[in-house]
Amino acid sequence: MTHRTVLEWGRVEVGESGFSRPQADALLAAARSHVLGGNDGTDILCDHHRYLRARQAVGVIAARGCSLEILPKVDAGLELADPAAVRARLVHMLDVAHGLNLSSGEATAMARRANSLLDIFIALFADRLLAEVRRGLPRQYRSEEDDLRALRGKLDVVRQFTVHAVRPDRLACRFDALDGDTPLMRIMKACVLLLTRHAKASSTQRKLAELRFRMADISDVPRGSLPWKQVRIDRSSQRWRALLQLARLLVGSSWQQTHAGAGTPDGITLLFAMNDLFERYVAVQLRKALGDTDLTVDAQGGGAYCVGPWIEGETVVGNSHPTRPDILVKHEGRIVAILDTKWKPAERGVSHADIYQMMAYARLYDCQRLVLLYPASVGGTGGAMTHGLAAGEDRLDVANVALNISSSTIRQGLRELVMTIVPHGTGAPSQGYRWINAAPLPSPGL
Repeated sequence: MTHRTVLEWGRVEVGESGFSRPQADALLAAARSHVLGGNDGTDILCDHHRYLRARQAVGVIAARGCSLEILPKVDAGLELADPAAVRARLVHMLDVAHGLNLSSGEATAMARRANSLLDIFIALFADRLLAEVRRGLPRQYRSEEDDLRALRGKLDVVRQFTVHAVRPDRLACRFDALDGDTPLMRIMKACVLLLTRHAKASSTQRKLAELRFRMADISDVPRGSLPWKQVRIDRSSQRWRALLQLARLLVGSSWQQTHAGAGTPDGITLLFAMNDLFERYVAVQLRKALGDTDLTVDAQGGGAYCVGPWIEGETVVGNSHPTRPDILVKHEGRIVAILDTKWKPAERGVSHADIYQMMAYARLYDCQRLVLLYPASVGGTGGAMTHGLAAGEDRLDVANVALNISSSTIRQGLRELVMTIVPHGTGAPSQGYRWINAAPLPSPGL
């Protein structure tokens, strides 16, 4: 099994020091078949004959006899010297974005012991599921019918006086019985069976073996038929919510894909689009940061249309080409700020397309406070710069956020960013940028 690790936009050799040509072709085929790969897989991997170039999908892509781990660029110098630190930060972003409820120490410890992102998630899932199963399987009532010697529940009168008319020793009963074979546990078992074939650490394999034994009475369901929509998380099963999210990542979401032949599984492909992950991470952190204000955060809201029928003398009402701003900040239902996240190097400056996009948002949503938010440049600590849009009073802030700092500092910085730009008297008193101490972003064309 050949395994390599590369940074996003980095390259891995095809030849003696990397993958063989057949292995590279197998990885490219896996990329083409993945939902994030685009029409020809080039959104994940590009083939340059002597090497493969990674794109902005991060995670693990697997094929027969090989796998490639793609890590994000989140800090200077650490990526190649200490990939475990980068994995830990990526796990932290996934934790925040998807509500996995991991502690920072737990993620860091797992990252130090694991050889890839997939190993981290397999170990996390096995540890947490075994701890919960040892506490007892969740059960729910299920309606049953049976012919018994003594009455249980309610008597099925029709069946009793037809089928059992000559059998007074049998009672047709309808009753509710507690059963551990629930939709939630069927999903958990399917995840255990899948991960058993791919776990590498002996300790994880032992835990998965114990889980298979303890879940022997749970029905086996094919992964394509798992009852995701039937799962109900209530107060009695809250402790299973994070595990359900982990299972979604591993077996039930658009990020995951399993290539398996007849009894010869090729591996698990677990990929995340960094643009989407960064957007979701910022939205969750900002929602927490503004939790004690009267501002609300709406991710992927809006939906205003750009184009509509033209009638002279009337305002055009759009009905095509919808827009989806990444993050809307609202006060009493009114949009007071729009943030758009961009996962790309801040040092390259702001593209014309990004500016045009924000100008369109300002008009469509009647909002004069706009932010373009980038990850901090490699090794940077974050910064911000304020501009105005021509022919109006719209304010455009170009800001960046460092990912190599604590969550509390990130939330405080996001809070101060929003409090600075929202109109006076909205939400909470304005404050200055905590990130402004860094050098401002280069902004060609501004």
